[in-house]
Amino acid sequence: MSSQVTGLVLTFNGQRHLKECLKSLNFCDEILVVDSESTDQTVAIARECDARVIVNPWPGPAKQFEFAFKHINTPWVVSLDQDEILSPRLRQEIVAALQRPEDYTAFYCPRTSFYFDRFIRHSGWYPDYLLRVFLLEKTYIHTSGPHYGFRTRGKTRKLRGDIIHYPYKNLKEHMDKINYYTQVAAEEMFAQGKTTSLLKALGHGLGRFLKLYILKRGFLDGQAGFILAINSFFYAFHKYIRLAELHTNKNETQN
Repeated sequence: MSSQVTGLVLTFNGQRHLKECLKSLNFCDEILVVDSESTDQTVAIARECDARVIVNPWPGPAKQFEFAFKHINTPWVVSLDQDEILSPRLRQEIVAALQRPEDYTAFYCPRTSFYFDRFIRHSGWYPDYLLRVFLLEKTYIHTSGPHYGFRTRGKTRKLRGDIIHYPYKNLKEHMDKINYYTQVAAEEMFAQGKTTSLLKALGHGLGRFLKLYILKRGFLDGQAGFILAINSFFYAFHKYIRLAELHTNKNETQN
């Protein structure tokens, strides 16, 4: 490959799919794993896969990526989460794209996610294009609460092969993440001075359900689509009802 590339994975207790994740990146000149003090076999698996491992306590997504970027010595990066795997087709496309990148600074990759009993193909979850192959000097990280993404200053193109994504081990893990994400989002909105009410929280939840299940054709994803839409209602409702709770607690403290 004419363009040197680093495969980058941030990890924390990610042993479940890490070996497959790193193997899918083995075409890269180097694989860099930045670990946030895992207590499982994550670091051992990464080293078995010949990755360069750096341990750095978790400072948040933006700062961790900024830390990782400082340790990359190649112009190109392929970034995956620890629960993501490049499909064989996408691997081939990335290799071909980086052999002749022309004037592109980044490439978007579609992602297909497994939920409950199938890979979701509707529900607003697919194709879920993500910028994951990029020229490092032209790319920066942006965050929204606990979520992150990359942006590039330059020309981009969409690839067609999928990133295969296993976001949740089970429904309990999904609910745990909803619990975490909604609290972080509510605290961020509270800090911005936003307000809400029970009626607005219900409206946001219902709107989210209808968007995913009807407008985004989640009904075509079978029972998984229905469960996902219900949990999306729960996510939106709880984000705003927790914002209301924060205002209630503030008022009680002041009185």
